[in-house]
Amino acid sequence: MTTPQGATLSNAPINNTHSSTSKWNQHDTQWTLSLFGTAVGAGILFLPINIGIGGFWPLIIMACLAFPMTFCAHRGLSRFVLSSKHKDADFTDVVEEHFGVTAGRLISLLYFLSIFPILLIYGVGLTNTVDSFMVNQMGMESPSRMLLSGVLVAGMISLMMGGERLMLRAFAILVYPLVGILFFLSLYLIPSWQMPDMSLPEAGNFTKTLWLSIPIIVFSFSHAAAISSFVNVQRGHYDNQATNKAEAILKRTSLLLITFVLLFVFSCVLSLTGEQMAAAKAANVSILSYLANITSNSFIATLGPLVAFIAITSSFLGHFLGARESFTGLVTKQTSLSAKVADKIGVVIMFFAIWFCAVKNPSILDMMDQLSGPIIAMILFIMPMIAVYKVPALHKYRNRLSTLFILAVGSLAVFALIYSMLK
Repeated sequence: MTTPQGATLSNAPINNTHSSTSKWNQHDTQWTLSLFGTAVGAGILFLPINIGIGGFWPLIIMACLAFPMTFCAHRGLSRFVLSSKHKDADFTDVVEEHFGVTAGRLISLLYFLSIFPILLIYGVGLTNTVDSFMVNQMGMESPSRMLLSGVLVAGMISLMMGGERLMLRAFAILVYPLVGILFFLSLYLIPSWQMPDMSLPEAGNFTKTLWLSIPIIVFSFSHAAAISSFVNVQRGHYDNQATNKAEAILKRTSLLLITFVLLFVFSCVLSLTGEQMAAAKAANVSILSYLANITSNSFIATLGPLVAFIAITSSFLGHFLGARESFTGLVTKQTSLSAKVADKIGVVIMFFAIWFCAVKNPSILDMMDQLSGPIIAMILFIMPMIAVYKVPALHKYRNRLSTLFILAVGSLAVFALIYSMLK
């Protein structure tokens, strides 16, 4: 695999027995935290707003579907990457191997486009979070948006330029307090819970609300951007045990996500009214920033923006890793540029694009609904399931309930995009 310097993690194999590789170890814990940090970002912090506006019952249904959607989809993508005959193949190499050069490059482009808009969203979200904190909690004047966003985006990208060791250290520093504070805030909000509207909605509106919520759910729990690098590390680290170990790590990541995130989402939704949810959406800030702004509680006012900052930063790191890898793969296959040169060009382009979007401040929820969610659904849900029927190495997974379920969810997410565009 041709990779940019510092962009992919070490694949150095280790000599372990089957019994030792089957045991959970620090390597597995580090990757669980890294994948968790990749998923917990702007999507999670805006999820209560989007779901809360739709009512209580769609939230209940989505809570039941969240784990199978998250685990089965990411397991399918990891199996797809591992199905390559070449042990050092990344995502772009695998799609070309299975779908041919033309189709492979188109899918690789979609893969990049499923990740890149998320970086734009995080540029906007981080700028709004810091600006809101400075104005509402610190009592300062709103700084120049161009200067503030430029400094924040440059800082996040600088962490990624430090390579594997710095990135994993950053995840370790960010994710532990993120899990702890997110859990503590969820419990802290319990006394302010209000009885939700338990009346059954009209069937047509309920079905429509549920359907149109799928893209944001897909986006919110996605850590697809890190899967290619993650799988390649497991393949180098565990060799023939890579599939089993990858699935074990993905299962624990999904359980961790569902446990902490759904508690947080329920706590936020039950603490605010539908009108307040609509106001938070109009303000284009995360649920925690909104809670900090409307409450006189200094604890929430301080921790809310801090969690938003940590979550967006940790998720940015994981998604930048995927965007950087996919951009370099696309450019090196289309041109004669070396991976090192393509990587530098990609970093510069992404910096200015994220900076520009952060200055313009488009609606974050609209970007999730209409662009990122459906494209992620095509790459994470639909493409690996099609590969199950096309790739001989994956034929054993055909006609399984999980395969059909993930294919159906991905299709619904894409149709939701088409409906939103035609509406």
